[in-house]
Amino acid sequence: MSDTGIEVAVSAKAELAEGPTWDPTTGRLIWVDILGSAIHTYDPGTGQDAVRGTTQHVGAAKPREEGGLVANLRDGVGLYEPEGTFRWLAPFGRPGVRGNDAAVAPDGSLWAGTMRYDQAPGGGSLYRVAPGGEVTTILDDVTVSNGTGWSPDERLMYYNDTPTHRVDVFDYHGETVTNRRPFVVLDDDHRPDGLTVDAEGCVWVALWGAGRVHRYTPSGALDRVIEAPVPNTTACAFGGHDLTDLYITTARSEHPLSGSVFVVPGAGQGLPSRPFAG
Repeated sequence: MSDTGIEVAVSAKAELAEGPTWDPTTGRLIWVDILGSAIHTYDPGTGQDAVRGTTQHVGAAKPREEGGLVANLRDGVGLYEPEGTFRWLAPFGRPGVRGNDAAVAPDGSLWAGTMRYDQAPGGGSLYRVAPGGEVTTILDDVTVSNGTGWSPDERLMYYNDTPTHRVDVFDYHGETVTNRRPFVVLDDDHRPDGLTVDAEGCVWVALWGAGRVHRYTPSGALDRVIEAPVPNTTACAFGGHDLTDLYITTARSEHPLSGSVFVVPGAGQGLPSRPFAG
């Protein structure tokens, strides 16, 4: 069940690396350092990791259909144009709250999570941001809004509110979700952070503080464990030209490799990422 073969992709000292996303248009991995206020673009062909600073803490950055990036920032969701200029799309900032993980839904909208800096219970939310900037609250009373992903048939949505120690699943209806129920219940040593769903419908979950990524079958059974050499694994995503390489982001700790991005070549078969439709 336990896998080896993990390698360092980007040797970095990111304070809180998160949100890996493969951009098939450029053949590069986009990831963020949330508290470092930076968006990174890693080219596995050259080994180069380009860095774009942001003026606010950035929870996630995703490719857009029109080029450039959509970003979940401290004070809401904004757009970076291909030439680098920035404009707000959906500002919804609140004092003491910042953007955290985000994901692009099957319809091209951005599902953007938030959390309080002090992680006070119920201080965060999950929003749906339409391409035109319209904002709908999907979930409130969230503490640390984290991994979000959809099943291959687009009927289910998986979601992590980290302190609950659960991965939840919903029925997905495009602009809404219903019928929330536990998909996986974890013990107190496992805190679910980011997640991704593969082509077989299995859910891969990065576990904060455990130094692991778990894969769960569609029935919720644990069938694979990726062991990382650092404790704070934050998120995971498939990339590479055939979407078989699993990239794993991490956060800083006392371990010398912490804050780096790791990769497990040939870990599985991922699903193509969707660009934001705005």
